[in-house]
Amino acid sequence: MTGHSSPWRIVRLVKVAFLTVLLIALIVFSVATVRTLTLEVNAGLQLAEWEKTSSIKPEISKQQRELLLHNFREAIRIPTVSFSETNQNTTALQEFDKLLRKVFPTVFSSRLVKHEVVADYSHLFTVQGTEPKLLPYMLLAHIDVVPANEADGWEAPPFSAKEMNGFIYGRGTIDNKQSVMGILQALEYLLQRGYVPRRGFYIGLGHDEEVSGYSGAVNIVKVLKSRGVKLHYVLDEGLAVLDGVIDGLDGPAALIGISEKGSATVKLSVSTKPGHSSMPSRESSIGILAAAVTRLEENPMPRLFGYGPERGTFEHLAHKFALPLRFIMSNLWLFTPLMSRVMERTPTTNAFVRTTTAVTMFNSGVKVNVLPSHAEAFVNLRIHSAQTLQEVLELIESTVSDERVKIELVNGFDPLPISSFDEQSFGFQIIKKTVLDMFPQLTVAPGICVGNTDSRHYTDLTKDIYRFAPSWFKPGDAQRFHGINERISCKNYEELVLFYFRLFQNCDVRSLPTPHGSQHEL
Repeated sequence: MTGHSSPWRIVRLVKVAFLTVLLIALIVFSVATVRTLTLEVNAGLQLAEWEKTSSIKPEISKQQRELLLHNFREAIRIPTVSFSETNQNTTALQEFDKLLRKVFPTVFSSRLVKHEVVADYSHLFTVQGTEPKLLPYMLLAHIDVVPANEADGWEAPPFSAKEMNGFIYGRGTIDNKQSVMGILQALEYLLQRGYVPRRGFYIGLGHDEEVSGYSGAVNIVKVLKSRGVKLHYVLDEGLAVLDGVIDGLDGPAALIGISEKGSATVKLSVSTKPGHSSMPSRESSIGILAAAVTRLEENPMPRLFGYGPERGTFEHLAHKFALPLRFIMSNLWLFTPLMSRVMERTPTTNAFVRTTTAVTMFNSGVKVNVLPSHAEAFVNLRIHSAQTLQEVLELIESTVSDERVKIELVNGFDPLPISSFDEQSFGFQIIKKTVLDMFPQLTVAPGICVGNTDSRHYTDLTKDIYRFAPSWFKPGDAQRFHGINERISCKNYEELVLFYFRLFQNCDVRSLPTPHGSQHEL
C-alpha cells in the first residue's frame, strides 16, 4: 500500500480541515462581534466634566432675527462672482466690503478686534484673548461665488435672495456666504454683550476661493507666517449635517471633514499631419485621443476604500445602522472588498472608493472637411488619500500606453494631511461638542471632502484642519452646490449664527476634559 493513503486517513484529514476552518470562522466572528460592540460603546461624547467658561446665552429676539435675515439677504444680492483667476467682479467685492462694515459696526470698532484688508479684497480679523499663552484658532469662509444663470432653471433669480416657503434662494446661500455672515454676526452679538475671549482667534475671509485662493488665502497665510503665528486648529467650509442622505442610517449625522482629496488636471494631446476628409488616414488625431480617453474611463483607478479616513467615517456611524450593515461597517478590516464593490456602483459613493477620473474638455477640429492636426482633452482627477499625485500620473501613463499621446500635468497637488479626531484632538472635540450642544440627536463622525477649500493653504500654520458648517442637507440638496436653486432655510441660517456663537465660547476652555476610561454616552 506504499504511495496510497488509507480512506480512513483521508476522512480524518477532511475532518481536521473542516474543524480548522470552522474554528477560524468562529474566531473571526467572535473578533468581529466584539469589535462591533466596542465601536457601539465608543460612540458619542465622552462622559467627562468640561471646564466651565463664562457663558452668554444664545438668545435672539424677534427683531434681531428679522435684522440678521435682512443682512444675509443683502449679502446674497451682491454678485461677488469669480469667473477665473484673472476675472472677478471687483466692483461687487468692494460693495461687499461696505456691507460688512455697515451691518457689523461693533466688530469693526471694537478695541479687541484688529481688521486688515489683504490682497485688496480679502479680510483678516485678529481677536485678542485675555490669556496669550493659549494657542489661538482660526475660522475661515469665502466671499466669492461661482457664476449663475437664471435661464438654467432657477426658481428665483440667483442674486435675488428671494424667500419662498421658508427658504432663501440665491448663489452663496450654502457656498459660502452663510458662514461669512454667520461668523461675523455671532461675533457681533457676543461683543455687544460684553464678551471678552480667553483664547485669541483669527477670522479669514478669502475673496477668490472658487478660483483656488491664490490671491486671498495664500496672502492671508503669508501675513500670519510673517508674524510667527501658529494655530491650534482651523475650521473652514466643507461637510455638513446629512439628513436622510445616507441610506440605512438611523437619523441625521454631522460629518466633520478631516481631510480633502488631492486634485490633478491632466492634458492629453495628439498631433498628426492635417489632410482632406475625402482621403482620410487610417487613424485621426481625434480617433487616437478618443481611444486613450476610452481606456482611462474603462480602467478606473484602483479601489482604495478602507485605506483612508473614510474608514473612520463608517466605523463612527456603524452603531446607527441596523444589522447586518452595523456588523459589516464595524468590521471593515474584514468586509472592505465587499463594501468597495457595492459603493463603486454609484457616482456619489464611488468618490469614497478611489481616485476619480473625469474627462471634462475635448477640443479638436476647425472645419467639417479638414482632418484636424491637433486634438486635446482635459482630465480632472480627485486623488484618494491613500495615493499620491505621482502615483496617479504613472497610472495614467500605463493606462494610456500610447507614445503618440502626450500627457502633461497642468496643475495638481497631493491629498491633504489627515487631521486628528481622537478624544484628545482639541479642534475636533470642540466642534463636536458645539454640534451636540445644539443638536443632541445627531451622530458626529469624521469625513473626507471630495472637493477642495481655502483651508489647504493653511497646512504650514497647523496640523489640524477641519471642514464643517452646520448646514442641513436632505436628499438632492448636495446638487445645489454650484448648481441651480441653491438655498438655505431661514431657520438653518439662524442655527449657523448660534453655532458660531457657541463655538467661540466653547473654545475658551484651557484644555479638554480627561475621558473616563472607555465609557461613553450613546
